Amino acid sequence: MRGPKCELCQNQRYFFAINRGKVGGIAAERCESAYKISQLLVFWSYRHRATSDIVRALEELMIKYINKTIYIFVIATFNVAYAQSDGSASTHAISLAAYSGHGDFGFDLDTRISYLPLRYEYNSGNWGFQLLAPLLEVDGPGAVLVNLGGVNRIFAESEPRTQSGMGDLVASAVYRLPRTVSSRPFVDFRLDIKLPTANEEKGLGTGEADANLQVDLSHYLGQWLIFGSLGYSFRGDSELFPELENGIYGQFGAAFPLQDSVSMGLLYDYREAVASFTTDIHEIGPYINWQINENWTATGMSLVGLSKSSVDYSVLGQLRYSW
Repeated sequence: MRGPKCELCQNQRYFFAINRGKVGGIAAERCESAYKISQLLVFWSYRHRATSDIVRALEELMIKYINKTIYIFVIATFNVAYAQSDGSASTHAISLAAYSGHGDFGFDLDTRISYLPLRYEYNSGNWGFQLLAPLLEVDGPGAVLVNLGGVNRIFAESEPRTQSGMGDLVASAVYRLPRTVSSRPFVDFRLDIKLPTANEEKGLGTGEADANLQVDLSHYLGQWLIFGSLGYSFRGDSELFPELENGIYGQFGAAFPLQDSVSMGLLYDYREAVASFTTDIHEIGPYINWQINENWTATGMSLVGLSKSSVDYSVLGQLRYSW
């Protein structure tokens, strides 16, 4: 006879009863995964003095949107980060960007994407944590997704429509490898978790959680900064966007200072095809970065597509404040 269900995820298979105090002010009877997530959030709440209502809301959000595989990545990353916290002074940053892209992405009808992401960053020692919350508008047949390009949607429209709303939240953890000698490149390891908060019925997201694992490298050659990123995307199975596949992605570029506070560079962006019927995405273009003062930074970028599934052209502007 099967036991009772977990009060959060309604999972019977991994259930075992737990009564070890309260989580979010409520006695817990949770499955193993839910209980471990609860432990993590309780530890976080003590560090940051969060209220029980906040802990409970975060707990339910994680259980609802993070599947078992992605949950393992989250627990492992944050446990290691807390264990290695060295009490270093922390820094914060908020950035607001505006992106606009236009193209047919391999379809008969054109699509225009407008993306407005707000990002918060927290850094302490070698660790950094980020949370991105975007607004999104897509004008097209509903078969093109941000960062994926053209996809096969079951209910794609025959005429372009404009849909808008909140995009997918993205939570990130970054570990910066200590640089012991100046001749060694800067190395960062990054984990991104996409929470499916976008409305998939409107074509604003897949409705599934995804995870990215990424390594970033950068190195100075004289005044030139050479940089690159290589990552792998684990994509959730979507009912509305079938045949989505996991894949490799990367960015490579170089930058040169025009003056003390201004640098200019060239960026190449690659993403492996998201399905068997699409092509790889290749985009390239210039960017400029201006360090306005100690706290403010402005960035501008323009890309053109080099493949059938790429955007025809796109522009991005970003303003960042750090303290």
